[in-house]
Amino acid sequence: MAHIDDGKSGKSANVELNVVPIIDLMSVLIVFLLITAVWNQITMIQLGTSVYGKKTGDIEDIVKPKDLEVPLRLDIQEEGYVVIIGTARVPIPKKDGEYDQVFLGEQLAKIKKRYPNKKDIFLTVEDKLAYEFMVKGMDVAIGEGFPNIAVTTQAAQKGGI
Repeated sequence: MAHIDDGKSGKSANVELNVVPIIDLMSVLIVFLLITAVWNQITMIQLGTSVYGKKTGDIEDIVKPKDLEVPLRLDIQEEGYVVIIGTARVPIPKKDGEYDQVFLGEQLAKIKKRYPNKKDIFLTVEDKLAYEFMVKGMDVAIGEGFPNIAVTTQAAQKGGI
């Protein structure tokens, strides 16, 4: 309760301020600001994880558009590897029951020679395969100059081998 004295008439009045509307307004504003802050952060995360996101750094990091337009994918299947570059498919069957990482490295080296600025590769792995086969495929890809690896959620396509 507030006490107001006008000083002239000698009368005083007790006035009660209603602060409920101000509190309601502030609570709505706080909720609105929190919601918009979360949505801005989610948008930044989605843009930042793009394989073709904006490059920062030296001029050497700039990639020719034609290199980015050609998708490179490595399917790891139970029967072996399948390298897909554009519309070309190169099956790499198992050798003596083991994945042929040497031949995979040779094929990726040929692709790197043709597209020297390309640094990204998509990996797909069949669900029933162990995690170690994906790691071995990633090691070969990194060793051949494809450090930007994206593991896709789609299943590796059958029929390549």
